[in-house]
Amino acid sequence: MERRHFLRASVLGVSTVAFSGTLWQGAALAAPAQNATGPYGPLQAADANGIRLPAGFTSHVIARSGQVVPGTSYTWHDAPDGGACFADGNGWIYVSNSEINPGGGASAIRFGSDGDVTSAYRILSGTRTNCAGGKTPWNTWLSCEEVSRGYVYETDPFGGDAVRRAAMGRFKHEAAAADPVRGVVYLTEDESNGRLYRFIPATWGDLSSGALQVLVAGSATSGSFTWANVPDPDGSPTATRNQVPGSKSFYGGEGCHYADDTVWFTTKGDNRVWQLDLTDDTYELAYDDSLVSPGTPPLTGVDNVTGSAYGDLYVAEDGGDMEICLITPDDKISPFLRVNGQSSSEITGPAFTPAGDRLYFSSQRGTSGSSSGGITYCVTGPFRT
Repeated sequence: MERRHFLRASVLGVSTVAFSGTLWQGAALAAPAQNATGPYGPLQAADANGIRLPAGFTSHVIARSGQVVPGTSYTWHDAPDGGACFADGNGWIYVSNSEINPGGGASAIRFGSDGDVTSAYRILSGTRTNCAGGKTPWNTWLSCEEVSRGYVYETDPFGGDAVRRAAMGRFKHEAAAADPVRGVVYLTEDESNGRLYRFIPATWGDLSSGALQVLVAGSATSGSFTWANVPDPDGSPTATRNQVPGSKSFYGGEGCHYADDTVWFTTKGDNRVWQLDLTDDTYELAYDDSLVSPGTPPLTGVDNVTGSAYGDLYVAEDGGDMEICLITPDDKISPFLRVNGQSSSEITGPAFTPAGDRLYFSSQRGTSGSSSGGITYCVTGPFRT
């Protein structure tokens, strides 16, 4: 599905556009997203795990912090955060960061074709506050340190050695999203005046060297943008976000997702989801809680974001109502799930299996409100693909 065509047509006032074999007709809809009934219907009563889901969906607990992952001898890490899924023969692997300091790192759980756990293991150790990250097209996981002058680490979900990628810059890293069309990786920065970056490796598939650039644009919520080189990616003595005049400030960069010539990223300080149209170098808001009408904004505390094969965006909340909200290609937003009884936690690491029929995520601090109380879940059901 090419979601970007609908979004661009909406901006231009075109009333019909085709994608995924469906013809959307009617009045042009424009971002930012507005309240609507979700494609799966309303949330049902909480299940045995305290999770409210639409009819036809089921949740399962996969792992708990400080406890052995069932079916393995591996103890699951504290404070599970950003995650992704990787194909593994007839099964798949789910990787998850650990947002603690010191310790940090990342772990992986391997699943068979039936969804049963077959093994679990560590893929990164000795790092700090590994928050979000991103999957590469060559099947590695970029684990990002959310600390001042933090690093990006390239890890192997299949169990190989992890490598520090200093060329990708030293700043308070949050998330990463790979763009195979342009051969770049987009990077968010979790600062109140953070920036959006892209890393252009000298050779696509090799992140050991390259150029770090920052997005340059005006102060408005929409417009055109360019990229400029960051003179000193090491960020000392001058922070990377302060090196390029005219670079655009974002209020607490969080999740980042690329698909179909579009980048979506979230900013927690103002509860926004931004989108970059890479075909014409323009940006606009995909969601802003202050612009929702009618009713109460469903999404606050915006954090991690991922996309489904259909083109729906799934945005996790840090706090809020402990929901994962869904934004459809026609700019409608609704809660997809809600976790009850865990108000001192946040939802992290949403990721679909390669087949798109299972969604993994974590409650970072679970019912205890402590980093040692994290819970990792799987949701199955009739996802749109």
